[in-house]
Amino acid sequence: MKILTGVAFALSTNASALATDYKAGSVEIINPWSRATPKGAKTAVGYMTIKNNGTTSERLLGGSTDAANAFQLHSMVMENGVAKMRELPSVEIKPGETIAFTPGGSHTMFVNLKHPLSKSERVNGTLIFERAGKVQIEYRALGLKMPHRKQTTPIANVRF
Repeated sequence: MKILTGVAFALSTNASALATDYKAGSVEIINPWSRATPKGAKTAVGYMTIKNNGTTSERLLGGSTDAANAFQLHSMVMENGVAKMRELPSVEIKPGETIAFTPGGSHTMFVNLKHPLSKSERVNGTLIFERAGKVQIEYRALGLKMPHRKQTTPIANVRF
C-alpha cells in the first residue's frame, strides 16, 4: 500500500510540475500551453484557462509572444458541421467566471512564426488585460497529447 501511495504522489507531483499558473490582480492564468509545430508552419495556437477571482469584470485585450510577429484572440464555433473561426477584439471575463481556450474551441493564435515550435520549448508571452495590465507568462510547447486539466466552461459559451 505504501508503494502505491508513493507512486500516486510521484505521478501527481510530476503532472502538476508541468502546469504553471500566473496571477495578476484578480486574474489567474492557468496552464498556458501550445503544441509543437511542423517545419514551415506559419501559425501556432495557444491554450489556457483564465479565472476572474474579482468582483468586477475583466477583459483580455490581446497579447504577444516572442515566437511570432502577431498575436490574435479567436473564437471557434461549429455551424452546420463546419468549424468557423473569427478574430475577436477582446474577451470579457465576468466576476467569478472561468473561461477556457481549448483545442477545438477558442484559442490564441501566434501568427507569422519566427521559427517552428519544438516539443518542450518554452515560449515567452504577454497577455494584456484591461484592469490587471500586462502579465508575463510562458507557454510550454507540448507534443500531440493534450494536458489533463479540470474541465471548465468553453469560451465559445461566453458572450463577447
